[in-house]
Amino acid sequence: MAAGLIPVVPSPVLTQAWRGGARQANLARAIAGCHIEPTDEETAKAAGVLLGRSGTADAVDAIVVVTALSRGSVVVTSDPGDLHKLAEAGDVASQLHLIVI
Repeated sequence: MAAGLIPVVPSPVLTQAWRGGARQANLARAIAGCHIEPTDEETAKAAGVLLGRSGTADAVDAIVVVTALSRGSVVVTSDPGDLHKLAEAGDVASQLHLIVI
């Protein structure tokens, strides 16, 4: 990884993307260099609060926001809409840093 940084992938993100089999070869290579972070009770509850405040329904997006904020991490995404909405609902939009690809 660049500059010794190890990407963090919340485990529900992997769940949402993984389907198994040979078609997942590229994804398997991509996550090989990542830290897959389990979602603990505190993170799950904080994500639920964000969902309630934002009126959105994607628990995985909420977990991504909470995980990124807890680590001071940057989120790489192709769909920033709900992530922004969640961060705004949590009054932390200025703290969430996104790279849109």
